Amino acid sequence: QILLAESGGGLVQPGGSLRLSCAVTGTPVSIGDMNWYRQPPGKERTLVAKISGSGDTTYADSVKGRFTISRDWRNNRIYLQMNSLKPEDTAAYFCHAPRRQRDYWGRGTQVTVSS
Repeated sequence: QILLAESGGGLVQPGGSLRLSCAVTGTPVSIGDMNWYRQPPGKERTLVAKISGSGDTTYADSVKGRFTISRDWRNNRIYLQMNSLKPEDTAAYFCHAPRRQRDYWGRGTQVTVSS
């Protein structure tokens, strides 16, 4: 069984930083894509960052240069380091693993950027 559990969200002022973590069980984070998505209130869920099995990373234009996705194969976790946060980054953030033609999601962690 593949399970994903996000943590690390919270309230932060504009310009601040947060690091999100996703604990993964049932599949190695080093094999296949691992993704972070976000969903602002009343809007669709969109891809924020991706790390492939080979370690290649991809980012949404809106977060390039500010967010960094990484993985820890020893602890089977992925991370999203978010710097220079803006109010428009406010959203629920979800960890996602496409595996065996299925999509696996965590429950999400809320990030609120506000002064």
